[in-house]
Amino acid sequence: MRPPRAKHFNTAGPCDPKRHYMLPPTQRLPEARGLIDMDRYFVLHAPRQTGKTTALRTLASELTAEGDAIALLFSCERAKAAGDDYAAAESILLKSIREAVEWSGWPNELLPPDSWPQSPPGTQFSAALTEWCHRSPRRVVLFFDEIDALQGTSMISILSQLRDGHNARPTGHPFPTSVVLCGVRDVRDYKVASGSDPGGSNPASPFNIITSSLRLGDFTADQIAELYDQHTQATGQEFTKDAVDRVFELTQGQPWLVNALALELVTWMKVTSDITARQVEEAKERLIRARATHLDALVARLHEPRVERVIEPIVAGTSPSMDAAFDDDVSYVHDLGLIRGTRKLEIANPIYREVLLRVLGNRTERFVQADPRSFVLPDGRFDLDRLLREFVVFWREHGEVLIRQEGYHEAACQIILMAFLHRLVNGGGYLDREYAAGTKRLDVLVRWPYTGPEGERLMQREAMELKVWRAGGDDPMPDGLAQLDRYLDRLSLDTGVLVVFDRRPEAPSWKERGGFEQATTPSGREVTVLRV
Repeated sequence: MRPPRAKHFNTAGPCDPKRHYMLPPTQRLPEARGLIDMDRYFVLHAPRQTGKTTALRTLASELTAEGDAIALLFSCERAKAAGDDYAAAESILLKSIREAVEWSGWPNELLPPDSWPQSPPGTQFSAALTEWCHRSPRRVVLFFDEIDALQGTSMISILSQLRDGHNARPTGHPFPTSVVLCGVRDVRDYKVASGSDPGGSNPASPFNIITSSLRLGDFTADQIAELYDQHTQATGQEFTKDAVDRVFELTQGQPWLVNALALELVTWMKVTSDITARQVEEAKERLIRARATHLDALVARLHEPRVERVIEPIVAGTSPSMDAAFDDDVSYVHDLGLIRGTRKLEIANPIYREVLLRVLGNRTERFVQADPRSFVLPDGRFDLDRLLREFVVFWREHGEVLIRQEGYHEAACQIILMAFLHRLVNGGGYLDREYAAGTKRLDVLVRWPYTGPEGERLMQREAMELKVWRAGGDDPMPDGLAQLDRYLDRLSLDTGVLVVFDRRPEAPSWKERGGFEQATTPSGREVTVLRV
């Protein structure tokens, strides 16, 4: 008899408790059980690869095992191919239900009829569910996974049939007692996708039966520690507290990232000692460079008009639009998991912040010809002064062309400088970036590890503040000095660099840009100011 396979951290598809380290799934959805017990129809949404399918699969098994209901999870993903052909969408969904039932192992009395009843297109789905519920000795609970795969008319048709069946239940009409619509998007965006008014309360809307909208949250720091401790108990290899803290800081608990970092460390880097924060940092770099499927799926969204409209003011630090359409876009980008909330607009976590700017700066990086190794000083430190001088040369030669080519026009200066820094720093050091909508700045911390004269490991830290002087505005230098002062104070640094980009029509010619000066911050720090 073969021994059981060792467990590992999962980054692909639903979790299996026999094969994967995982947190108790239903504990992440404490409200769901109560809503199902009250026979409610509701939405569960969260970004991709956060554990929705795993949680619902476990909940379905628990409900069915208790004997009062049969709960079935099935995927709507294949119905995407039907587009607006709602008759085809009905057939695909019913086939998906039948296949899911066949894999369930339920006794015959719980199964749907051998053939679905005949009914006109647009009623076939509800007629089939009615017949099944009429035959079933138990309550029927359905979990529609990937519901947002449905398109336009097909979505409206399926949800309208659910509404009609839901509303007929008080008259004794057999129909599923509880339905969960599970996907990336919240109800508001389903309305947009199906052509309805997102803010309306039309009683004929297929959405008026939805009583709640649950969002599956990210892991807490304690939950990350609990997950990683499962590996420790199985293997004896520990994640130090500093390592767990750094994982939480980098991921903000995003479940795929939490698992991906651990998988990188344990399986691919093959770390055998206890895992430290420094090794987590290396795993983060490897993960970003590899651009795993999850990260690629996110960055593929960056040039969607709805996404760009939200992300651009975050990178640029400008104030976003305040119209109702922008609110819908913000909700959409939040549902995708790219931003942390819908009020203060900021990227969801430091890894996404870094990936986003690296992707947007790809075009610029191809123009950077300098050798990163030439910026390392004899004592091992990084030559930031030379980097700034080289950037002036680069900006004079390529800046005008790159700005015209950059899709994120308002954030072009920030993207270009970040790409230049990344090309020259990230070979041996690290860049930490902080930016959010409305801040009118982008903060950058260069961290460069090196070896001291006594062989000790040291970390050089250099802070920069990026500001843009826009048409019709005042010189941002005074505000920039005050903001840089606060940033340096937070980092406990004595000096830094303020970079001011001049985007005014009356700015000096490109060949004249790039002046350096020394300035004093409000607290008396001496800093370097670069105007480009």
